[in-house]
Amino acid sequence: MERRRFIHTAVAALPLAAPAWVPTADERSPKGFKARAGEGRFHGHLQLKGVNKNVLDVKVSGKDTNGDLAIFEQTSLSQGRGTPLHVHLGQDEIFYVLDGEYAFQVGDDKYRLKTGDSIFLPRHVPHAWTQVSPRGHMLVTMQPAGKLEEFFVAMAALTTDPTEQQVAQLFAAHEMKVVGPPLKVE
Repeated sequence: MERRRFIHTAVAALPLAAPAWVPTADERSPKGFKARAGEGRFHGHLQLKGVNKNVLDVKVSGKDTNGDLAIFEQTSLSQGRGTPLHVHLGQDEIFYVLDGEYAFQVGDDKYRLKTGDSIFLPRHVPHAWTQVSPRGHMLVTMQPAGKLEEFFVAMAALTTDPTEQQVAQLFAAHEMKVVGPPLKVE
């Protein structure tokens, strides 16, 4: 009888012993993939409208990683424009500048990033960025993926530039909250 109780206790504890982030075999493909230069997975080029007119390519989708990670390549065409001050409710964000110059605000701190620089934006911390150079190019990593990919698809599907209220609603519908105006570059 003691042996049976031990086995039941040990089996019941197994889910607690396994790390929560380990995907099962049917949650993620065992095959790698290549994201070609100048191409985006699932959506092609997303021409954004609203806070900027940049082109976005999904390089690694949340669909590829069971929501663990997403990576976007952004071609920046909107000098002097960027995002409103906002927070991500459940994702950390990392930007890596491939080319150009950007201004970032993270909490109360302000930074200038140039080619080769990167910045970490923790979840729940208000942040914004603005494109400084005439053109730019960045990689954006979200962890976990959250709903940012769907946000970009929604921004690209707009037929006109949204109002500030519509932008705030789009942010809220995709796990973000607008908390202030865009970052002004001096």
